[in-house]
Amino acid sequence: MNKIYSATKLCLKLLSLTLFFACNTNSSNEKKDSVVKEVVISADTKKMINRISEIYDQINPINYPSMNTRRAEIFRKALDTARSKEVGVNLYFLYCDELLSSGKSKEAINELQNLLKQSGIAEDDLNAGTKPIFEKLAIAYLRTGEQDNCISNHSGESCIVPIQGKGVHQYKNGSTKAIEIYKKILAKFPTDYNSIWLMNVAYMTLGEYPKSVPAKFLLPTNKLLPDGKFPKFKNISVELGIDINGHAGGTCIEDFNNDGYLDIMNSSWGLKEQIHLLINNGDGSFTDKTEEAGLTGMTGGLNMIHADYNNDGFVDVLVLRGAWNSGIGGRVPNSLLKNNGDGTFSEAAYEAGIYSEHPTQNACWADVNLDGWLDLFIGNESAPPEFIEPCEFYLNNGNGTFTNVAKQLGLDMVGFVKGSTWGDINNDGFPDLYVSMLKENNKLFLNNGGATVADLKFTDVTTTAAVQKPFNSFPCWFFDYDNDGWQDLFASGYDLMRFNNVAEDEARAILGLPIVADKICLYHNNGNGTFTNVSKQVGIDRAMYTMGCNFDDINNDGWADFYLGTGTPQYTSITPNRMYLNNAGKNFTDVTVDGGFGIIQKGHGVAFGDMDNDGDQDLYEDIGGANEGDNFHNAFFDNPGFNNNWIVLQLNGKTANRSAIGARIKIIITENGIQRNIYKTVGTGGSFGSSSLQVEIGIGIATVIDKIEITWPDKQLTVQLFTTVAAGKKYVLEQGGQLQAVTYNKFAWKLKTPVHDMSTMKM
Repeated sequence: MNKIYSATKLCLKLLSLTLFFACNTNSSNEKKDSVVKEVVISADTKKMINRISEIYDQINPINYPSMNTRRAEIFRKALDTARSKEVGVNLYFLYCDELLSSGKSKEAINELQNLLKQSGIAEDDLNAGTKPIFEKLAIAYLRTGEQDNCISNHSGESCIVPIQGKGVHQYKNGSTKAIEIYKKILAKFPTDYNSIWLMNVAYMTLGEYPKSVPAKFLLPTNKLLPDGKFPKFKNISVELGIDINGHAGGTCIEDFNNDGYLDIMNSSWGLKEQIHLLINNGDGSFTDKTEEAGLTGMTGGLNMIHADYNNDGFVDVLVLRGAWNSGIGGRVPNSLLKNNGDGTFSEAAYEAGIYSEHPTQNACWADVNLDGWLDLFIGNESAPPEFIEPCEFYLNNGNGTFTNVAKQLGLDMVGFVKGSTWGDINNDGFPDLYVSMLKENNKLFLNNGGATVADLKFTDVTTTAAVQKPFNSFPCWFFDYDNDGWQDLFASGYDLMRFNNVAEDEARAILGLPIVADKICLYHNNGNGTFTNVSKQVGIDRAMYTMGCNFDDINNDGWADFYLGTGTPQYTSITPNRMYLNNAGKNFTDVTVDGGFGIIQKGHGVAFGDMDNDGDQDLYEDIGGANEGDNFHNAFFDNPGFNNNWIVLQLNGKTANRSAIGARIKIIITENGIQRNIYKTVGTGGSFGSSSLQVEIGIGIATVIDKIEITWPDKQLTVQLFTTVAAGKKYVLEQGGQLQAVTYNKFAWKLKTPVHDMSTMKM
C-alpha cells in the first residue's frame, strides 16, 4: 500500500472541477446565524459586519483550510464517486482528517477504524505506508481526552505541563487508547520522537508520568517537573469568568474607559467569532461589555493592536484579518475601532481612509515624522505569482484620516509578512522598521528622518545590520534586554517545513539532540548600525514555533523577560508555551515548568499588564488553534509577587502623540550602593499581542528612583528630567508638566464559579 499522503494532490485535482458548484450551493443554502440584538451599533460598524459576512459566504471551503465541517462533507460526498481504490482510500483519510479538525473526534475515531477495516489493515499491520492512519487515530484519541476533560470540564490547571491536580483527566479512555497506539508505533519506529513526546504527554494526563512511562521512552523529569526555584503563576481565568473559549486570536490589555483599571479586548480569527470587551470593575471582577460597546456582530481578527490614533485621549483598536489565506478568504478588511469615549466603539476604517482588503495579521504604530500623530504600517501576505498583496504604510494627516504612501517611501514590499515592529536602532529619535517574513530574508529599514512625504526616506540596511534571519520567521520586537541604552531585536523562527515535526523537536530539545528547524534569533545592538546574533550565548538557541508572544518584567527586577505562545495548526503540535526570565542581561532561564506557564494548547495573542494594581505584571493569553475543533479556553496568569519595588507611569503627549508611543524612558536607581540604568520605550510590545501603554517598570530593591529621564517623540525630542522619585506609586505626566501621583488602588480577585464558554458566535 502506498503511503497515505501520496495521492492527496490527485484527490484535490479531481475535486476542484466537480465540487465547485456544490461548494457554492452549500454556502448559499446554509441557515444564516441568528441576529444578535443590536445596541448602539454605528452605520459604518454595520457596514463592516455585512462586508465580512458577504466575504464569508463567498469562500470556497476547499481553499479555506479552517472550514473543516464543510470540507468534511465535500470529501464524504466525493467518496461516492471515487474511481479507484487508491483515490478512495486517500479521500477517506482526508475525510477522517477533516472530521477530526472540525472537532468531531469520536466520529473521526470510528471512521479511521472503519478505514483500517475496509483497507484490510490489521491492528498489528504497522509499516511506513499505514503509519499515518495509526498516528491520526492516536491523536484523535488524545484530542478526545482533551475535549472530554480539558475543555468540557476545564480548570485553571488543564493542559499545563506538568499536568497535575485538577488537570489530570477524570475521563481516561482517550489518553489510554492513545498510549496503546503509541506503544505499537514505537515498537516498530523506536526513534519516532513525535510519538515519544505525545506518549509522555498522554501519561501526564493520566497522572502516570513518570512512573508508568516505559523506561526506553521516558523523557527526563528534570525538564518536565518543577524544582520549586521559581514561584507559580496561577491561571485564574476560569474563576474570573474571562476564559473565553475560542480559536486563534488577538489580545489587547488597556484602560479603554479611562477609569484607572486595565481592561481586555479579545478576538478570534474565525469570521463568525465575536470580538469581546471585558471591562475591569476595579473590585476583583470583570464584566463583558461587548454589547453595550456596540460591538455585537463584529467578528474575526487573528491579531489586534491598540493606540490613540486621533489624539482624543481614548485608546482605539486595529483589528487585523485574512491571515494565512489567499483569494477571497484572505481579502478581508481590517477594522479600526474608534473609541468614542462613552463606552462604545465604532468602525472608523472607512472614514479614516485605511479600508483595504488584503490578508494580514500584523501592523505597528509609530510617529515616523515626529509630527505628533501616529502613523501605521500594515504587513500583508503575498503568495506570488497569483496573489500579490503589497504592504501598506499610512501617514496620519492629523485630522482623523490617513494617506497610503507606502509606494513613495519604498515600503510597499511584497512578501509573506508575519511580523512588523518599530524601534530606534541608532538613537536618533526616528523610529526604524523591521519586517519579519516566511521563506525569505527579513528586512530592516532605517528611517532617515523628514517631516513630509517628500522629505521622508527609508533605507534598507538589512545586509549591513546582519539581521536577515530566521529565514522562516514570525513574531518580532525591539527591546533593550541588557539595559545598555541601545534597542536590541528579537525574531522567532516558525519553520513551515517542520510543521509535522513540532512534537519531535520538543522531544529532541529535552534530550539535547540536534534540531534542524529555524530557531530564535536575538540580535544584540552593537551601537554602530550592526547587530550580533547572541541567541546561543544567552541560552535561547532553540526551535520554538512561536506565534503569539510578548515581553516585559514579570519579577520587577528591571530586566525584560519574555513569553512565547507556541504551536502550528496540526493537532500533534501540543508543546508548552514558554516563559524566559532575564538574568541581568547576561542570559535567560526557562521558568516555564516552575512558573506554571506551560500550556500545551496553541498560544496566540499575549499581553502583559498590572491588572489588579498591585505593582506587578499579570499576563493574558489567547489560546486556541486555527481549525474548527481546535478551540480552547484563554488563560490569565496572576503574578504572585516578588517583593521588588516598582513605578507606573502614564505618559500623555502634547507635541508628541497622545499615547506617547516611542517615548524613551531612562531610569537610574541605586541598589546595594551600586547605581544602574533601566531603559524602556513606550509601546505595546511584541508583534502578536498588545500590552498596556501605561509603563510598568520594576526597580529591584531600590526604594527611591534617583532620576527619570524621558525623551518625547516630537520634533524637538523634548527631554524632561525628574529626580528623587518615590517608588510604589503610579504617576501621570502631561508632557511639559510635573509627575502627578494618582490613586492606584490594589484589590483582591473575586474568584467565582467557572464560566466555561463565553463565546456568543461560532464558526
